[in-house]
Amino acid sequence: MAVVGAADGADVSYGYIGSMEAKPGHRDDVVAILLSGVDGLRQAGCELYAVGVSNTDDVTIWVSEVWQSKEHHDASLTLPETRAAIARAMPMLTGEFTSQELTMAGGLGI
Repeated sequence: MAVVGAADGADVSYGYIGSMEAKPGHRDDVVAILLSGVDGLRQAGCELYAVGVSNTDDVTIWVSEVWQSKEHHDASLTLPETRAAIARAMPMLTGEFTSQELTMAGGLGI
């Protein structure tokens, strides 16, 4: 299956999936911080932002994002409200992160 868009000049969305581990007892606090800034994401170029928690442990948080481009995603990380949210969440995280960048091929809602 070929990814439609890259060769024909159509827009190809940038995807990011990441996980993080909260310190015990802080997962819900971190989730609240992650969800507190969703109102401005669409204006920053975000097409999808979903936060989920693991069903198998009480510390893992997953974030799935689709952006108009990688540049939009990178620019969002420099916004004052994003930087403030990161600063609030970091003390509650263990430092265990995973991430995967994607070229979105399509799907429901994309």
